[in-house]
Amino acid sequence: MVLTLRSRILISVLFFSLLIMVLTFSQEAESPQVSYKGKTYFLHPQTYEEFPDIPSPYTTEEGMEIVVALTKNKKYTLIPVTVENGEPMDYKSRQWDKIGKGRQLDVDNKDFPTLARTGLHSEVELDQIKTITGKSIGEITYLGRPERSSGEGFMSHDEDIISVLKGDNRLVKKLGLTHPQMAKPLYHVWNVIQRHEKKGTALGGIDYFLYNGRKILLLDTGSGHGWQDSIFNDEILGMYHIEMGRELDQDEKLFFKEKYSDLSSVQMTELIKMLSYIHTGEMVPYYIMRYGFYEGHTGYRADPIAIAFLFGLRRIEEIEKAFEGDLYEVLIEHFTRENVTSGERK
Repeated sequence: MVLTLRSRILISVLFFSLLIMVLTFSQEAESPQVSYKGKTYFLHPQTYEEFPDIPSPYTTEEGMEIVVALTKNKKYTLIPVTVENGEPMDYKSRQWDKIGKGRQLDVDNKDFPTLARTGLHSEVELDQIKTITGKSIGEITYLGRPERSSGEGFMSHDEDIISVLKGDNRLVKKLGLTHPQMAKPLYHVWNVIQRHEKKGTALGGIDYFLYNGRKILLLDTGSGHGWQDSIFNDEILGMYHIEMGRELDQDEKLFFKEKYSDLSSVQMTELIKMLSYIHTGEMVPYYIMRYGFYEGHTGYRADPIAIAFLFGLRRIEEIEKAFEGDLYEVLIEHFTRENVTSGERK
């Protein structure tokens, strides 16, 4: 049978249409997906016009962690952000396609057995410790001060590594949380950033992502021209600066106006910024998880109270109750050895 030209064209069109359908089905079948309440969602870069009926963050039965984000073109997407141990964060090799998540689950159980067991430090252990990862606390403090290991420093001039660990441990304990709980949302932010970097997609394409009902804005992210070495004997490296924040809702604004009416307008602005904005780097979640270290009072500090407020780990009423009207003072006070010893915040 001899086919006409029209028939051959029609068969070719049908063939290629079928091929595209098969390939599309194959890609979708292999795409990561999650199910919730009987609905199945494909993950980023798949987008949706309607808001997905799924919590954010959400952990599947298999342990995959996701957040829901809104893109700049007003479409929703589900981004996998699982906290896990992965390939090394070896910036020094400059093989960017091979740089992974690093060891996100590691805790320094040799130096801090109570931290590894409970998620919080024992102050008895902190009082007795002489070295961390084999380095003396004096050397770590020296390297951590401004203009030494880095220009900004990992703690202020009047702080030392033990006073900072103690001070933040008390804040986290007062909030009724643990250091791993504090590290997780920062890891989720970093894993969002790293996923986009690995896939070569612009992070600027994301408007915000949802976290416990809060709209978390990634205000600015970027890498430097080099990397920052750790002040401990570990593999943790830093190269990015990360700025994140969120807007207060009306109830929160009213709460601050009523509870802190004695503050000046400048102090009120400062208080709200300290709670709703964090400027830090990717080293910090690793430091929090491994050592309970949030950095001291420097420009890269991720304050535990700010983490709890920003990501909805605690409501402002719960945070206020924990600090009984001293929130402003608690946020600005340095963890000097004298303050930590005399304050005894328990």
